[in-house]
Amino acid sequence: MRESTLKKLAKPMIVLATLIWGSTFFILKDTLDDVDLMFLLAFRFTLAAGILALVFWRRWKGLDLGCVWRGGAMGALLFAAYAVQNYGLMDTTPGKNAFFTAVYCVIVPFLYWGVDKLPPTRWNVLAAVLCVAGIGLVSWDGGVSLTGGDLLTLCGGLLYACHIVAVSKFSQGRDIFLLTVLQFAVTAACCWAGTLFTRGLPVDGLPARAWWVLLYLAVAATALALLFQNVGQKYTDPSSAALLLALEAPFGVAFSVLFGAESPAPLMYLGFFLIFLAIVCSETQFKFLRRTVKA
Repeated sequence: MRESTLKKLAKPMIVLATLIWGSTFFILKDTLDDVDLMFLLAFRFTLAAGILALVFWRRWKGLDLGCVWRGGAMGALLFAAYAVQNYGLMDTTPGKNAFFTAVYCVIVPFLYWGVDKLPPTRWNVLAAVLCVAGIGLVSWDGGVSLTGGDLLTLCGGLLYACHIVAVSKFSQGRDIFLLTVLQFAVTAACCWAGTLFTRGLPVDGLPARAWWVLLYLAVAATALALLFQNVGQKYTDPSSAALLLALEAPFGVAFSVLFGAESPAPLMYLGFFLIFLAIVCSETQFKFLRRTVKA
């Protein structure tokens, strides 16, 4: 696919990735009762790495040491983020897990500032605040209380912010498809190592439903969605990418409501409006309003 086409598809790819991930929160919540987390992640990333390695086999000729350490760093951060977030999910609701993970949309502009000396604009800050407020309303469950799972999820959000910045930095001038395969392989290796400590191998077998969930997570939520994220991020500035990625949270709550895992609340609609407003703010800086006033 041509680079010009990838640039046009970058942001739609990110949004599609968040839609797929949003569908996984309530599925994961149930599946973690039957499947050890480390085994689930190991299976997920191993299959995804294998699929993409075969699909993009022609690109392996571009492999060098630079790709290896960049893909390794991305994979280690992704492993840490997924593991911490999903352990947090065991002790909180899908909606709160989605909300607290999405704090990365606030962290990324400031983290990138420290890495690349590029300060966030006032529009980045305003969009991030609107987005977090909106996600909070969408995820509101009648009160504010922090469990151990919530705190783990917040740590996961910080790690996701680090991963987003790493992808933006390390993908510059590199084959993003090859980096994605290497990232998945390193994440899978970390997860298999994790099963040694959790004794998570399913020696007694798994229910048929659990295997279907594992396949969905590996193919759709990992091979496709994370590839879309990486490609989209390469051609999108980190602050905008983080904001678009935060759509995962409202999609997660929406799927939970749709399939009966959570009940809708009136504040949810205000939350969706604020998130939409945040995206408009980030993408347009409300220039259309300023033109109207001048006229």
